[in-house]
Amino acid sequence: MNIVTPLVLQDWLLNSETELAVLDVREAGEFGWGHLLFAIPLPYSRLEVELDRLVPHRATRLVFCDDGVSGVAQRAAQRAAMLGYEQVHVLGGGTAAWRSAGYPLFAGVHVPSKTFGELVEEVCHTPRISAQDLHARQARGEHVIVVDGRPFAEYSKMNIPGSVCCPNGELAYRISAIAPDESIPIVVNCAGRTRSIIGAQTLIDIGLRNPVYALENGTQGWALAGYDLEYGGTRRYPAQPPVSALVERAASVAALAQRRGVRALDVSEACRWLADTDRTTYWLDIRTPEEFSADAAPGAQSAPGGQLIQATDQWLAVRGARVLLADHDGIRAPVVAQWLRRLGWDAHTVRVSEGFALKPRDRECDIASSMPLPIPVEPGRLDDWRRTGECLLVDIRSSMDFRKGHIPGSIWSIRSRLAEDVPDSPRRVVLISDDLVMIRMAALELVQRRGQDIHYLEGGCRGWLDAGGRPEASPAVPTDDDAIDYLFFVHDRHDGNLDAARQYLAWEQGLVAMLDPAERARFNP
Repeated sequence: MNIVTPLVLQDWLLNSETELAVLDVREAGEFGWGHLLFAIPLPYSRLEVELDRLVPHRATRLVFCDDGVSGVAQRAAQRAAMLGYEQVHVLGGGTAAWRSAGYPLFAGVHVPSKTFGELVEEVCHTPRISAQDLHARQARGEHVIVVDGRPFAEYSKMNIPGSVCCPNGELAYRISAIAPDESIPIVVNCAGRTRSIIGAQTLIDIGLRNPVYALENGTQGWALAGYDLEYGGTRRYPAQPPVSALVERAASVAALAQRRGVRALDVSEACRWLADTDRTTYWLDIRTPEEFSADAAPGAQSAPGGQLIQATDQWLAVRGARVLLADHDGIRAPVVAQWLRRLGWDAHTVRVSEGFALKPRDRECDIASSMPLPIPVEPGRLDDWRRTGECLLVDIRSSMDFRKGHIPGSIWSIRSRLAEDVPDSPRRVVLISDDLVMIRMAALELVQRRGQDIHYLEGGCRGWLDAGGRPEASPAVPTDDDAIDYLFFVHDRHDGNLDAARQYLAWEQGLVAMLDPAERARFNP
């Protein structure tokens, strides 16, 4: 195993032309409290599920990172080497060594995209409107169209009263159906800042004639101003944009994409990119999940365009890779591609049409699903074991699910901590999860130490409940410190915690100040 120092890794991140993926394999809560700017979150509990998707080529240079104490980066590196990855490294000393070397650690999630949003507002002077100003206009009866740039599931949880859901990736394609009158102001909002800014600037960049604003601080700013949010909203964009508007829109988008260096590939060139074994090419269908389900681009991943810009680290892990985006209209993919290029990615487009055929690279087998399952045990037999004390129940669902309700007597653990949480003893170990893939990966950790006496609850917790089991709740177990899979300050803001909202917004607005000049140069807002 190769150990890399912080100084060398920083040089690789900022100067190397070789493809590189920096993978932080701590759990979400640990990652969220401090990580490298360009590190990709890949929790060890999901390593085999996500690694091939995020890093498809085995020759890519990998650097695994943890806190420098847990040893989980070394374990992840060993697994990657066993799976055929050829250039595997570990950041020596982890994030502690990185900080000691004088480099900052960034809290939160999707930090490159969030930082980029703040840079866009700073450089482009994206117009914004306060919650108080918007509320006053609405109270006066002024006609203002409020467009929520988040996915529908997020929108329906809470939204600005009267707003309509249109995810950012759909804005250029559908805005004329939402706002046919070019004199009416449009306000784009999200839960915080990034998607408000990117959505508003998208409409400005494509030449929309309406006055356009980003709602300052989104739904959180609305709540902090003392205004009520709406819950369970159902308004969403019209299914079909007007054809006449699309012709004009396609022309303006093509001009924007050309200015940003976006190329439209034909099918034959796209095939050559995907067959190239010397370079990574991500192949993403950026249309809505519904369109993807009905008519997916062959071999592509679903990556709805607005979320791709908002959370690049969920799809794009290999720095120096190419990104190939698909749509069928020639509007959405170019808009998303030009944003990705401004984020530092080599993004281009290809158009899906009737008879479209594109051969993706041969994928590796489904690694996680091919791993062996431990021995199943039915709920009735499990209860017999519980009564006689013959087993240790280890619940590996999310920590928040465990708090809500679990089998009495069970403990909560997660893959990276199983070795310390599960003692050596003659008792059988029974893993509990509703996800067989998680069972397989957790069992791998225990089988290596305990042999084959590992079981799993057939049907999971749901099966046990269906068989008449009565769960118990534990609101404080695991403790906040132990719940390493959950980042409280990100999630609590959506539960009416105004202090968490203030903390989150302050974090977003402070990201740019943390960049050094070389890091800032990686963005082109």
